[in-house]
Amino acid sequence: MEQKPKRKGRKIFLWAVLSLLMIVIVGAVVVRKTIFKPFNLEETVYIYIDNEKNYEEVITQLKKADLPSEQLFRILSERMNYPGNIKTGRYAIKDGMTMLDVIRVLRAGNQTPVKLTFNNVRTREDLAGRISQQLMMDSALLANALNDPEKIKEAGFDENTLPALFIPNTYEVYWDTSIDHLLNRMKKEYDRFWDDARKSKAEKIGLSPVQVSTLASIVEEEATYSEEYPVVAGLYLNRLKKGMRLEADPTVKFAVGDFSLRRILFRHLEVESPYNTYRNTGLPPGPIRIPSIQAIDGTLSPQQHNYLFMCAKEDLSGKHNFAATHAEHARNAARYQRALNERGIF
Repeated sequence: MEQKPKRKGRKIFLWAVLSLLMIVIVGAVVVRKTIFKPFNLEETVYIYIDNEKNYEEVITQLKKADLPSEQLFRILSERMNYPGNIKTGRYAIKDGMTMLDVIRVLRAGNQTPVKLTFNNVRTREDLAGRISQQLMMDSALLANALNDPEKIKEAGFDENTLPALFIPNTYEVYWDTSIDHLLNRMKKEYDRFWDDARKSKAEKIGLSPVQVSTLASIVEEEATYSEEYPVVAGLYLNRLKKGMRLEADPTVKFAVGDFSLRRILFRHLEVESPYNTYRNTGLPPGPIRIPSIQAIDGTLSPQQHNYLFMCAKEDLSGKHNFAATHAEHARNAARYQRALNERGIF
């Protein structure tokens, strides 16, 4: 009679063990499925980690990327010692990646490069601002570096010629790259750009690479349309060969410090500056902007003609009338001045 309760208790115990085992198995399956559940993304999401290396900020960004399980991610991160190995950078979270994949990428510092671009840049401050918007780089610190005599000298340039170092293009760089590394990279790209073919063309027109960039910067400021680059370059080269002053309005705007000027007045022409080509013969000491590749190549392949003068067209289209004689130029200039007066442009 006493054995029945024992048998009954044993059955209850076995059922409890089996139930617990089933719960553990089901739980393990659920956890495993969650751990290996892929991110479901329509497009790649990028995680940015700056110098603060804030773990909670990493979690916040991942949650915005539809993190499968914050709790499990935290447990896995702790087990894989990620919170103690956070690295700065820009990291790609792609569709199909699991939490394990993400932790391994972040912990190893396997960054995805940024496509750094800059064009249509006039000043160093503009350049610093443009670059800092794309990289983990303080614009003020970069601007200081671009005005640092020692760093400029290390790059092989001087205060006036430094803008020639930067060739506007698209470059793959890491988001957390340092200022020094960026400047070294730009020097390598500059040396690669100025290959034997371009150096040969520069020599043919009697200019050094830096002088080509200087002239190209004037050409680009002067000509709104790229098809005029070779024509304008040929005109200025003609003036240089004859020992004439370039008398380029953009250099006056640079000297005055105001590129928004629509009309150059006599008081502007009197500004004392080595960049004022109305007062100084030859090229200015350096580029007045960072010239584009198109402007540089247009300058390296100047059109052969006898033009010595140019004036904006009276239709204010941004194109120019070219002239070989001063008399012809005077007529073009009179039409342009009349158009400005009629429109009240001063």
